[in-house]
Amino acid sequence: MEYLNVVKMLQLAETPLYWVGAVTTASLALWLLYHIFSGFRIWVLGNGDLLSPKLGKWAVVTGATDGIGKSYAEELARRGFSIMLISRSQEKLDDVAKSLESLYNVETKTIAVDFGQIDIYPRIDAALAGLEIGVLVNNVGISYTYPEFFLHIPDLDNFINTMINVNITSVCQMTRLVLPKMEARAKGVILNISSASGMYPVPLLTVYSSTKAFVDFFSRGLQAEYKCKGIIIQSVLPFYVATKMTKIRKPTLDKPTPERYVAAELTTVGLQDQTNGYFPHAVMGWLTTVLVPYKLVIYFGMRMNKALRGGYLRRRKLR
Repeated sequence: MEYLNVVKMLQLAETPLYWVGAVTTASLALWLLYHIFSGFRIWVLGNGDLLSPKLGKWAVVTGATDGIGKSYAEELARRGFSIMLISRSQEKLDDVAKSLESLYNVETKTIAVDFGQIDIYPRIDAALAGLEIGVLVNNVGISYTYPEFFLHIPDLDNFINTMINVNITSVCQMTRLVLPKMEARAKGVILNISSASGMYPVPLLTVYSSTKAFVDFFSRGLQAEYKCKGIIIQSVLPFYVATKMTKIRKPTLDKPTPERYVAAELTTVGLQDQTNGYFPHAVMGWLTTVLVPYKLVIYFGMRMNKALRGGYLRRRKLR
């Protein structure tokens, strides 16, 4: 008797279970197809000719004399933008400006300022007056000389102020100067270069990581505010790129040259509000934020940076 009751119950449950399984399978298939097509749209097709001087004649790039910033200036000049280069060294600015004029036959202007200071923005504002700015790349940034515990950072008070001024204040102030005219014309692109270090806390690079998290949140919040007004504000979170700041000399698939990274990143503008900018970095971003537990990412970050710290301090003692 009990056996017959069990059989009847299973027969009654058979149809609902079938439909639950069918709906679950269909949902997973649709989810997978969506992500495949979305990935194909972003990483293969790209955004076409979205980034062109139709947005505005000028592109403004901060931290424009080295690494990622210089590559943004070069790629935007190749696309026909006139380039306003902003960085600290006038000599380096002149060299980059001459190179862009020679290679791409575009107009350039330069502003030499130290983003570690906070009294520079009236001067920048005056230099930008009258320019039709289509793209702003907030790239300027500084990191640690080497990974270190917070209280052991040399000249900590000055370190804090400088890092906040360069990594945070510059993004807010440059956006304040450029965004009103973009809003008035109902078009423009602002690219804020954050870092994968802003996706989760990175021990021994804690202040840097925190400033980059600010840039990411600031960018995504502003995009929600201004998207309806025709403005694109994108948060860019690269992993390691072979630049002077990262001290990586030899590029690899997961550590591309700045040129390769920027060329890939610009194809995502208008397609992703928040991007790792480069397909291998997007895979790494997914792994470290979705697949790997949060605490494990922090744990391995701590281990890696403790090893880097120890190596740096040992080398310094040997000198």
